[in-house]
Amino acid sequence: MGENMVIMDELCEMDCNVLKRLLKDDSAKCLVLDCRSFLAFSAGHIRSAVNIRCNTIVRRRAKGCVSLDQILSGDEEVKARLKSGLYSAVILYDERTPDIDTVKDDSTITLVLNALYRDTFGTEIYLLKGGYDTFFTEYPEFCLKTKTLSSFSTQSSLDSCSSCGTPQTLHHDQAGPVEILPFLYLGSAFHASKKDMLDGMGISALLNVSSNCPNHFEGVYQYKCIPVEDNHKEDISSWFIEAIEFIGKFQFLRRIHRIYPK
Repeated sequence: MGENMVIMDELCEMDCNVLKRLLKDDSAKCLVLDCRSFLAFSAGHIRSAVNIRCNTIVRRRAKGCVSLDQILSGDEEVKARLKSGLYSAVILYDERTPDIDTVKDDSTITLVLNALYRDTFGTEIYLLKGGYDTFFTEYPEFCLKTKTLSSFSTQSSLDSCSSCGTPQTLHHDQAGPVEILPFLYLGSAFHASKKDMLDGMGISALLNVSSNCPNHFEGVYQYKCIPVEDNHKEDISSWFIEAIEFIGKFQFLRRIHRIYPK
């Protein structure tokens, strides 16, 4: 608690119009970190922003104390520039936090802030007042926007994923795939049916652990099917070697997405 309070005293606030000027005139010297979920980031984000990786599994492993290597896993150039002090400012934002006083101790903003102060030196860190919502409202031309979260959810009920014969759980799917390792994600049949999402994550292969979910994009991605039923009686241990070999094959190439039916 004490560490967070000290850090919050050192954190500065930035108005949206200031960030707009930085992006327009000096974008190479500022690093904008999006502290929202991957799905929210994919739906729309501030131009040039980097999405941090701080999902539930990362938090649990880190026991509430994440590192710079964890939150920027896979962004080696950004990490190197950050540790070398090549950014004059780092700007954090979430969905709509209005000011520093409303940032919670267990929020993603706080976790990222702690990691930055531990692993970087001399770089000013700012909280964007009002978050993405306010910035997009005022400066939509400085944002990259695809689909909204609601359109993802609505479309999912009509998606070809329904052919899996499994009821769709929209709340569960909205969180996006969970990064287990820098090259390995855990997702659902809904996620595996979204080519734009898979492409955005750099996915090259999918491990389909189900007996009834189709391989939606054969010819685009590499697939490995493990035809098991989704119940507690199913013994999947006999498939472990094949699954591990498949994952290992792509470990040093790109990223792999493991599909579960629900």
